[in-house]
Amino acid sequence: MSIDRIPMTREGYDKLKAELDHMQGVQMIAVTTRVATAREMGDLSENAEYHAAREDQGILQAKINELKSRLSLASIVERSAMPTDTVAFGAKVKVKDLTHDDEEEYELVGPGEDDPFNNKILTTSPIGQGLLGKKVGETAEIQAPKGTMKFKILAIN
Repeated sequence: MSIDRIPMTREGYDKLKAELDHMQGVQMIAVTTRVATAREMGDLSENAEYHAAREDQGILQAKINELKSRLSLASIVERSAMPTDTVAFGAKVKVKDLTHDDEEEYELVGPGEDDPFNNKILTTSPIGQGLLGKKVGETAEIQAPKGTMKFKILAIN
């Protein structure tokens, strides 16, 4: 069984690492303090504050574990090492939406960097998958819940 690496830029890795550090160093300390304070209130079987704090602690620990796992599988990808004539991880791609006759620019990123409001999309998203490997002038046909989307590749940066 092979372990799939998660491609990330240095920026995305650092962002996730900072999030993990904040969860462990700030949020976990705060929730642990809440658990201890609630424990001091007496009978734990009927102590709603204690049970809520323990539940929050468990949820936070699960998030911490998930982030640690993602970071351990991270593979830092340098954009300079990627091909410039085809759409690849880290590329900024200018496309023409042939259905709506408008132009968009997408940046293909890894987990932790995705920001759909700023057109930073995951390489694993349907649009990202459809654009990967395409060259300028080619058309990508992407299956989406609301039908097939067609994008013509105008430029790759």
